[in-house]
Formats: sequence, structure tokens, C-alpha cells
Amino acid sequence: MADFFQNGVITTLHNLTDRPLDELESELQKFSGRRPMSLVLPSLFSELEGPALGPILDDLKHACYLGEIVIGLDRADEKQFNYAKEYFARLPQEHRILWNDGPRLRAVDKMLADKGLAPTEPGKGRNVWYCFGYVLASGRSRAVALHDCDIVTYQRDMLARLIYPVANPAFNYQFCKGFYSRIANGSLNGRVCRLLVTPLLRSLQKVVGHSDYLEYLDSFRYALAGEFSMRVDVLNDLRIPSDWGLEIGLLSEMYRNYTRSRVCQVDIADVYDHKHQDLSEDNPQGGLSRMSTDITKAVIRKLATQGNVFSLETFRTVKATYFREALDFVERFYNDALMNGLEIDRHKEEKAVELFAENIMRAGEFYLSNPMETPNMPTWNRVISAIPDILDHIYEAVEEDNK
Repeated sequence: MADFFQNGVITTLHNLTDRPLDELESELQKFSGRRPMSLVLPSLFSELEGPALGPILDDLKHACYLGEIVIGLDRADEKQFNYAKEYFARLPQEHRILWNDGPRLRAVDKMLADKGLAPTEPGKGRNVWYCFGYVLASGRSRAVALHDCDIVTYQRDMLARLIYPVANPAFNYQFCKGFYSRIANGSLNGRVCRLLVTPLLRSLQKVVGHSDYLEYLDSFRYALAGEFSMRVDVLNDLRIPSDWGLEIGLLSEMYRNYTRSRVCQVDIADVYDHKHQDLSEDNPQGGLSRMSTDITKAVIRKLATQGNVFSLETFRTVKATYFREALDFVERFYNDALMNGLEIDRHKEEKAVELFAENIMRAGEFYLSNPMETPNMPTWNRVISAIPDILDHIYEAVEEDNK
């Protein structure tokens, strides 16, 4: 059971009463008359063979307030795409699969590439970007939610609570971020958020001085949650990062485009578990090592756009400040876990901090040597300006694939 404390500058919507799911869904059904709703599911084909997605779909069958489900399918050949069509056919809602590796969407991608507008890096960010393009093209919804396909503790009330703040016509939120405790199987998880993001943000506040942006990011209880919802109008002007900085990048875009009163976060689960990434100590391009570097780069780039000047000495100071802050957080989380009877390996926690500290320096050095890097994909407004009928091409490609 959550508390009712409002921390930071972002409205927090709590789970105070464990309200019955049928009540929430009944309200959402009424809201759907004025504000139709869609769900985006970015997926690798391998997740169709995993333990989580099948039960998620079986639960989603009963989310009658959804008017559309958009599935972004990556790393699938033709045989696998045909299998996916049968796999997702259990959904009674209007649903479409974006076969991102298929010839029709590849042709759309080439059309964008000829204008210098195509995403250049494969991954979740690119998948989500094209899914958002289809949501705009279909015009079926006014509110859209997104969650991952590897949530092994999935329950349908997660989605209901996630989309409620942007679906309710009485609320004026444009964007909602889900949060939860990363507790599952008796362990305290979520190392990157606990041991990198929070101590990094607070270290940067000490080094570069007070920043409204850093205070805003620090107000989110789980900034790296892959679950969020928004009004469809928001999609037009989002510059989505293509790397592991997707979640931080989305929050940064909302900071740029909207006042704090139009952004909220909501408690969506008491228990949450999904596929875990390796720390990848020996591979800077993999796992949590790559993730920590990309997240740090995303924050640095945003601060630079606000006029902050960085040097190698600055990043050395940030690294040292972070290391002390993070070790303090290791102690806090160790004590919290111990009191609640949860497992936590203090040695592994401190090894993670050491790796993240190195990657803060690596991210800083990369930024200094590549200050003009622009990893964000273009806004759909820009794409439509360059190719006015692009949404028609996307819509036709997806409809043809799904016949």
C-alpha cells in the first residue's frame, strides 16, 4: 500500500484503496466514447516464444475499452510474421502488426532514408517510433498507452491504472508515467534506476548547480519504467531517442513541450518483474553497461541544450561525486531490503556502482568527442512536412501486411 506523499514537482497518483478492476474498467469504457484508446506493444519475435506474452494477451482480451492494439514486431522473417498473425489473432480488439522487417515497411523506411529522416539504429526506440506513426495514421484513438511484452507479473489493472489519467476527460494530463516497486521473487531489483539514475541526478545538482530539469527528473519514482501513456496529440512533436536513453528521452521531451502540471506518474503495480539484463562488465556495448552509458549521455545532452558547459574536469568531478552518493544509496537499499526480508547482494551492488562510475566517465568522453551527435529520431511533424503523404504510406503498408 502506497503512501499519499506528493514528492517533487510531478503529480503522483497513488494506489490508496486497491480499487476493484471492474470499477476502473467500467469508467474507462465510458471514457472511450469521448476518448478512444489504443495500446502499443513493442515486441521482438523471440518474445512470442517466451513465458510472458501469452498470458499478457489472454488478460488483454478482456480490456474491452481498448479500441486498437498496435504490435511492433522486430526480428521476424516471413514465416515468423505469419505465425505472429495467428498468435495475436486471439485478441478480439482491432489490432495490427507492424512487420518492421517486411518489404512494405522497408520500402517506407527507404523513402524516409532518402530524405535523411529514417531511424538509423535498430531497437525498441525505432520500433516505438513506427508504432506511433501508425497510431497517427489510423486515427482510431485519442489516448495511447505503451508497455513491454516481457512482464512476467502482468495483471490487467496495470494497464487500466496506466491509461486512466490521460483517458479521463476531467483530467488535463497529457502524459503519464507508470511506477512500481521492483520487487519480485524475494529480491530487490532495478539496479540502474536505484544505483545510477537517482545518485547521478543528485550529483549533477551538486556539480552544475540547481536545475529545474534535474529536479523534474528526480521527481519520478521510477524514471526508467517502460510503461507510459499520453494523449495522441503528444505524438506529433516527440523526438524519441533510438538508444537505451528512450525513457529518459521521453521525459525530457515532455519537459521541453509541456508544463509540469500536464505530466503525472501513477502507481500501477505492487510487484513487477520482467526479463533481466546482464551487468556486462566486460562488454561496454551490452546489457546494463550499455544502458548506463546511453542514459548518462541522454542527461548530459539535455543539460548542454540548456547552456551547461562540460569539460573533462567536470566529468571527473561528477564521477567522484556520484561514487560517494551511490555508495550511500547502496547502504540505504541494503538496510531497506534487510528489514523487509528481501535478498540483496551488497558485493554485486557495489560492483554495479563501480561500473556505472566508469561509464559516467565514458559517456562524458564520448560527448566531448561527439558534441554534434543527434541520436533522436525526427518528430512526426517534421516527417509529415517533408513527405506529406507518409502516414498514408505507413497505413497502407500495415493494412496490406495484415490482410
